[in-house]
Amino acid sequence: MSIARKITLLFAILSAIIISLLSGFVWYFANDFAFEDFYKRLEARVNIAAEIRVAEDKNDNMYAKVRNQYLERLPDEKEFVIEKGDFNNVKLDVELPSSFYDKIKKLKVARYRKENHFYVGKYFTGNQQDRIIIVSANDPFGFRELKDLQKTLIAGFFLSIIMSFIVGWKFSNYMLNPLRKIIKSVKKIKAENLHLRLDVYGTDEMAQLSQTFNNMLNRLETAFETQNNFISNASHELRTPLTIISGEVELAMKSEADGQDRYLALAKIKDESDRLEHILTSLLGLAQTGFNGKNHPWELVRIDELLWDIKRTVNQVHPESKIEIDFSNLPAEEDQITIKANINLLKLAIANIVSNACKYSNNKPVLVTLESKANVLSIAVKDHGIGIPAGDVQHIFEPFYRASNTSEFKGYGIGLPLSLNIIRLHRGSIAISSIENIATEIKVLLPVN
Repeated sequence: MSIARKITLLFAILSAIIISLLSGFVWYFANDFAFEDFYKRLEARVNIAAEIRVAEDKNDNMYAKVRNQYLERLPDEKEFVIEKGDFNNVKLDVELPSSFYDKIKKLKVARYRKENHFYVGKYFTGNQQDRIIIVSANDPFGFRELKDLQKTLIAGFFLSIIMSFIVGWKFSNYMLNPLRKIIKSVKKIKAENLHLRLDVYGTDEMAQLSQTFNNMLNRLETAFETQNNFISNASHELRTPLTIISGEVELAMKSEADGQDRYLALAKIKDESDRLEHILTSLLGLAQTGFNGKNHPWELVRIDELLWDIKRTVNQVHPESKIEIDFSNLPAEEDQITIKANINLLKLAIANIVSNACKYSNNKPVLVTLESKANVLSIAVKDHGIGIPAGDVQHIFEPFYRASNTSEFKGYGIGLPLSLNIIRLHRGSIAISSIENIATEIKVLLPVN
């Protein structure tokens, strides 16, 4: 069942319940008012009859005069008088329940209705004689009005349900029309036209839904482009060492090649194999850091101790490197420099950044500064090397991308993307600022909690 039909059905059901309750209240109060009014008219006649019965003058003409002057004759009106001696042996032309008489004796007044015939009885004392006076009459007009009201309420109920169904259908279509437009627009978007976006009008929930779809499409488009670039660059980077290895193998296999040529060919094959292994290892690490981190072991890590460990590791790879660590702005509390992290991955990420700083600055001094402010750890790595051209900064974290001024340096363009993935895995971020031929500073921000 579609949402429009569900809304229409729900709207009709709610309307039926509300109209039923309203009709029930109207019927109840109209019925109660009509009966109460007729009972009071009968009680007035009972009281007048009692006054005449207990009066000194018992002339029937006086009774008739009062009746004719003040009260009209009700349909099928009858009057019954039961003297005290007959209380236990009541004989009327209609059989009334004993509870009616018991109520008269107890409360001095009682009411009774049988279909359209109403009875009112009252106990009186006067002239040294007790009596019960009962007046009965029919109320055809009141019953006819109630029947007409009942027919009107039933007809109004069904008419209201039909109207509520129509209004609910129109209302649901009106409210869901923007959603249908969104669905129609989303169906047009495929892998080959991910640049298309939904129109956003206003600030209501439908506009927020459209904006959410647009944000998702932005991420999808970026992911597709990154994947395409990754596959293209990875294919190129893997093909190059394989081509070199293939050529050197052919050279080594030539019979006229002397021992020196064979040795150089095998050495070249080993270098390219090592290069290929490094690329594959980096690609594997880059893929693994794309997970959500749940499969990686996490532990509490003191960042100051980790930086000293990274310094020792980088010095082994670059013996001529000069790494200075600044702890002058460390907080007094130990927990402000302790985070929950995967120590191996985090060490790899920061070590890549420090290693690049040493490599691209030709082992000039590299300053590593650690700070903690507002539950955020800041690790700044600053070098005085070749810098990054302004046009290359925005692409520096793309896999296999290398800046235009790094051709003299050995590298594969995987280190920084790998570091970025690891830092994101730790809910952190990386900021970079660089001036070509002057300095580069990369700042890693990690949340403490």
